[in-house]
Amino acid sequence: MSRNSGIDRQREHQANERTFLAWLRTSVSLIALGLATARFGIFLRQIGLTVTQESLREHPWFNSETLGLILVLFGLVIIGLAGWRYSQVFWQIERGQYRPTQLLVWLMTGMVMILGALSAIPLLLWRNQNIPSAPIEPHSNKISRIEKQDYFDRR
Repeated sequence: MSRNSGIDRQREHQANERTFLAWLRTSVSLIALGLATARFGIFLRQIGLTVTQESLREHPWFNSETLGLILVLFGLVIIGLAGWRYSQVFWQIERGQYRPTQLLVWLMTGMVMILGALSAIPLLLWRNQNIPSAPIEPHSNKISRIEKQDYFDRR
């Protein structure tokens, strides 16, 4: 075994580790996006309740909490796949039988595209159907036209 083949093998293992860490960062990003999506849905519901004084209807399955949960679960699955792929490539490098595959890359691409479409298109369309057409004035803050005129005259 020559010195260069040992260095090449070391570089291959380091590249494998960098790839694993990239998959890990991607999965952590998906988990964080899922948590943010779920929490933002709760925030939007609270704002809607504060503004309109009534609860907005939400679809039981097409909502941001469900999408957030799916993103978190997908991130966890990616962590498992990344560990499995790292181990598989590690042993292929050790045996000198490394075979690249695109299956995991295409699987990840397809899932991110599907989740991206689910997050953008249906949720935005569903939310637009629930927005009231005219703003609702709070019933406790009604003031007469004379009081309004008096307020503006003082300014």
